[in-house]
Amino acid sequence: MSRIFKLFVFLIAAIYFLVDAVFFTLFKPVLRRLADCWVFESLRAWIVSLRPYPTLALFIVPVILLEPVKPIAAYLTATGHIVGGLMVLVIGELLKLLLIERLFRLSRDKLMSIPGFAWCHDKFCQVQDWVAALHAWQLTRRLSFIFKHAIQRYVLGLGLKNAQMQKRLFWQAR
Repeated sequence: MSRIFKLFVFLIAAIYFLVDAVFFTLFKPVLRRLADCWVFESLRAWIVSLRPYPTLALFIVPVILLEPVKPIAAYLTATGHIVGGLMVLVIGELLKLLLIERLFRLSRDKLMSIPGFAWCHDKFCQVQDWVAALHAWQLTRRLSFIFKHAIQRYVLGLGLKNAQMQKRLFWQAR
């Protein structure tokens, strides 16, 4: 019974971290663009002025507030509210990743000066490396790359076709 329970816990943890990794990988460019908005300049200056432990406390707040999003989304999906559950998951994960990634980027050196945080970060990086080495992860990355470029080609093709159509209409109007 203990082995089955351990396997179940491992499976749940793996799915949990995989969802974070997938969201972070797919939405990283969008999140960076949002975070670089001029609106956040004064907030950025305040965060940079904090000492290491207040920075750690600030870093933990989005995790505590937004981490329950996954179980809530799972509950909504399980009770038949699939669209609502997916929306809660996507919005909550994007907010969490935006806040955590930006806070970490701004205060990495301060956070790494805390021994416990540095140890946890090292373990997290080891888990990320392990997941990145998995065949399933590499296949998913390859397929997402292909899908991304197919969408880009399609959108660029539409833009080119619209430009050609407008050019034709312009010359026909003369």
